[in-house]
Amino acid sequence: MDPQNNSVTDGPESQTPPTNKTLMGVLAYLGVLVFIPLFTHKNDPFVKFHVKQGLVLFSIEVITWVVGSMFWPLWMLLNIVNLATLILSIIGIVNVAKNTQKELPIVGHLSSYFNI
Repeated sequence: MDPQNNSVTDGPESQTPPTNKTLMGVLAYLGVLVFIPLFTHKNDPFVKFHVKQGLVLFSIEVITWVVGSMFWPLWMLLNIVNLATLILSIIGIVNVAKNTQKELPIVGHLSSYFNI
């Protein structure tokens, strides 16, 4: 074995751990946890992009909750909206894992209204 080459090329040890910006990007899509990266990493452009998208989803969730508490007969429609926000959150987390800044379908353009 070459003493100068101490790196291991196979096995789980060779996988790089997720960076802090990846963790913050994932937190941006987990409901109220969007405020953690908003206040701690708002100067990082990658995290900022995903925080804006997470804020859109969080806003939709809050509006859905408020409307649902006032108009309970709409619960079936509101459950569909909740399912859609869950699916969009998963898409956002996958984009973070791929290290891409891709807008979410349908609601991604609304993130431009958040100036952070």
